[in-house]
Amino acid sequence: MNFFSPAEVAKNTVGIGKGKAALPASKMLILGIMAGIYISFAGICCTMAAVGVPIASTGKMVGAMLFPGGLSMVLLAGSELFTGNSLMVISLLEKEITLKGMLKNWGIVWVGNLIGAMIIAAGPAFGHTMSLFGNGYGASAIATAATKCSLTLGDALIRGILCNILVCVAVWISFAAKDVASKIIGVFFPVTFFVFSGFEHSIADMYFVFAGYWAKSIPAYAQAAVEAGANLDAINLGTIFGKCLIPVSIGNVIGGVFVASVYWFVYLRKSK
Repeated sequence: MNFFSPAEVAKNTVGIGKGKAALPASKMLILGIMAGIYISFAGICCTMAAVGVPIASTGKMVGAMLFPGGLSMVLLAGSELFTGNSLMVISLLEKEITLKGMLKNWGIVWVGNLIGAMIIAAGPAFGHTMSLFGNGYGASAIATAATKCSLTLGDALIRGILCNILVCVAVWISFAAKDVASKIIGVFFPVTFFVFSGFEHSIADMYFVFAGYWAKSIPAYAQAAVEAGANLDAINLGTIFGKCLIPVSIGNVIGGVFVASVYWFVYLRKSK
């Protein structure tokens, strides 16, 4: 077979998680920054599709179909993504890593993802590519950030859980594939589903909220956003972390732990 069975994937994932926990902190941070960069480039394409395609639903679908490229880069180029690393729970349940080691990885990688996303989010704003479509890109970036910074706690948690169930399934499928093309194909559908469904991915949101945060500091983009009806006051560091990134991240962890625990129980626990 040119793919691993689910039981083989479960066993392999234990080793992968063990390797992630053993990384030096400096490498965790650097690889986390790289993952934040890759996901942010996918986020840029999503916004461009939403603005550039006249029919909103079609634009959203195009963006959803482009976004899997970000996770493909994460998995194939080599980097550390906070949401996918939720699968390390399998290694914890197998007692191959410690809780402290897993939480250390999650914390450092989350910070690295944030740094990478903040850097790339600044590029379109201060490089003035947000002036495309008559400042429509900038207005869309601000409107998206305002929406995400206005989420209720319940919405952020639920959307985060649903998102990372699909993301971790995508990562799981990529672990099953033995060649590059199969990995990309395996990632495509689950990631497209979560983006088109409007679920919340904490690392993608790092790009989206900071793209809006940087954009609103530029008068032309801010004016275009106000004319489009966006609420600029909704975007500040308090709402970015308190209403979006932290609750969505918690939801992502819950979703990832669910996937990891199910597959551990089915394929590893009963074999003992």
